[in-house]
Amino acid sequence: MLYILDSSCISSQNTFPSGDLTEWNASQQNKIAVTEPVYPDIPEKILRRMGKAVRLGVGAGISLIKRAGNPEGIIIGTAHGGMEDCIKFLNQIIEYDEGILTPTNFVQSTANAIAGQLGLMLQNKGYNITHVHKGHAFENALIDASLHLADNPGISLLVGAVDEISAYNYNIDLLAGWYKAQHIPASEMYQYNTPGSWAGEGSAMFMVTDQPATNAVRVQAVQTITCDKPELVKSALEKFISKGSEKSNMPDLFMTGENGDNRMQPFYDLCETTLNNVPIIRFKHLSGEYGTASGFALWAASEILRTRHIPLHMWKSEIQNTIPKSILIYNNHKGIQHSFIWCSIS
Repeated sequence: MLYILDSSCISSQNTFPSGDLTEWNASQQNKIAVTEPVYPDIPEKILRRMGKAVRLGVGAGISLIKRAGNPEGIIIGTAHGGMEDCIKFLNQIIEYDEGILTPTNFVQSTANAIAGQLGLMLQNKGYNITHVHKGHAFENALIDASLHLADNPGISLLVGAVDEISAYNYNIDLLAGWYKAQHIPASEMYQYNTPGSWAGEGSAMFMVTDQPATNAVRVQAVQTITCDKPELVKSALEKFISKGSEKSNMPDLFMTGENGDNRMQPFYDLCETTLNNVPIIRFKHLSGEYGTASGFALWAASEILRTRHIPLHMWKSEIQNTIPKSILIYNNHKGIQHSFIWCSIS
């Protein structure tokens, strides 16, 4: 069990540094790209050498650490890391005929560059690890944090999710049919009954511990499942609810990762029948589709629980005047990797 003491998020919305989701900045194309902030906490000499994924991760992480203090460990989940810099380096190998190459792009392209850069900048010599498991990377980071805290009670850990839209990954996924071929505004995400979604990116960071604290959001259960059968996912959700709920109660809100891809809809529709009386909200019109979008979902859920405010544009079911104390998140990545995260606040 984890307790989120504080969090930070860089996304396509006005989430950094204010954390405000009231206004929705809807992308006008099939990419929902982040709005990069000024990074006052990163020295310029270091910043100009950073790839985009590293900037996003370090920028959100350093900002959070300034408020919450230096953690005893750093755990990052990423589906692809800094893929853009990786491709730049590989292209340089060809361009310079395997001659003398600048190592900057290579160093910035490894998946663990984000956690490593944070550790170097903070002089943090604690536990430092990166999980690279596509659509389960962030969930595995949360599970790892829970296990590490069980062995080291009382410490705090920085847990994060970071991914970028790289030209390489975007083009491959576009050709594979994972994104809409047409430039359709994100405001119309849930209106098209066609294959494909909107590409997304972002960074979400959490300072977590195993000790309860005032206004801390509790992550009481996390589960992943890999399958392509909606019935199996529904069955897993039913077991997760019965196991994850302390008093066999339903959550106050069900947050889903619907993304406008009609191939994913049977999973969401079937899971909604399990929680047929629970209000439903959605988040991917804000973040887009990417491997660690569940990190943005957990950040949004924790903000809703803390502020007791649900932005109107997130509602799928009829808008209700409710103050949620628990939210169950269901995310589906490419119809194969599914995850459930149950969070609550006292």
